[in-house]
Amino acid sequence: MLGAGLIKIRGDQCWRDLNCMDFHYETQPVPNPLAYYLHHLPWWFHRAETLSTHFLELLVPFFLFLGRQMCVLHGALQVLFQVVLIASGNLSFLNWLTIVPSLACFDDATLGFLFPSGPGGLKDRVLRMQREDPGAQPEKRYGCLVRRTVNLALGVLVAWLSIPVVLNLLSARQVMNTSFSPLRIVNTYGAFGSITKERTEVVLQGTASANVSAPGAVWEDYEFKCKPGDPKRRPCLTSPYHYRLDWLMWFAAFQTYEQNEWILHLVGKLLANDPEARSLLALNPFEGRAPPRWVRGEHYRYKFSRPGGRHAAEGKWWVRRRIGPYFPPLSHEDLRAYFRARGWPSPEPSYASAEK
Repeated sequence: MLGAGLIKIRGDQCWRDLNCMDFHYETQPVPNPLAYYLHHLPWWFHRAETLSTHFLELLVPFFLFLGRQMCVLHGALQVLFQVVLIASGNLSFLNWLTIVPSLACFDDATLGFLFPSGPGGLKDRVLRMQREDPGAQPEKRYGCLVRRTVNLALGVLVAWLSIPVVLNLLSARQVMNTSFSPLRIVNTYGAFGSITKERTEVVLQGTASANVSAPGAVWEDYEFKCKPGDPKRRPCLTSPYHYRLDWLMWFAAFQTYEQNEWILHLVGKLLANDPEARSLLALNPFEGRAPPRWVRGEHYRYKFSRPGGRHAAEGKWWVRRRIGPYFPPLSHEDLRAYFRARGWPSPEPSYASAEK
């Protein structure tokens, strides 16, 4: 968490201007329904959110070293922080995993209320065992000595391997999400050092027309399971599930298709109505039909509609505007040599008959 806080104050200027949350809900990888409403809250709410994030990531981690009560407070605040993040966005399993180490802050006394305390209950039995011989020390055995030696060796190993991690945190050129050993025992964490200020999306479209230049060519949209597409489709709620393809499409939208060769791999599979590729989509317009003859990528800019506004009244969660082509119309023949050069198996489309 400290690494995440440091990368923010060294990163995007909006974290220092306290206005990053003005953009985050709309431009995060896969927004959920609550993000739509949070995005439209007043500016002062977003400033308070940003300040709270700095407090939780830069100061609260040090509560671990300030005694039992502050350690418990650290765990409670971190769990609450992650729950809020889970509720406000589909950040996959990331937040759930971040909760796990915070659970170590809650000792037996803190969690005692979860167990029965009446006569014969678990707490009553433990107290009686402690009263029987409070000064007795267990006999040290060989296994205990081995375990302590292993624990000490592991502690020394982790401390040694953590040196580059700590140096990275202290560096002005801190790197996010990096491992520092082949076994990945230690690593550095950081999230949202920079915030995307506007949302762009790649929309994949297919046509059954043999001539893409024909005036009558009809282009039909493919819909992904969770990422924005049809402006009228409500944002989804999937956490902790991880739709990896939807996330990758978010990254691809602010890069080029040349930087993301896997997109053309996907296009080749869509041109053949490949069942595995179709399983990653929410809507395949060519389901039960012959595969498309051409697939293209269109680049759009997306913004949340305004609650109570004209677009929202039309049932639109998003307002989108076309930027231009992301990649040109491609046929199976266009990609045959591309696939062969990369050693990818080339699925063969069948236009003779519709898929059964």
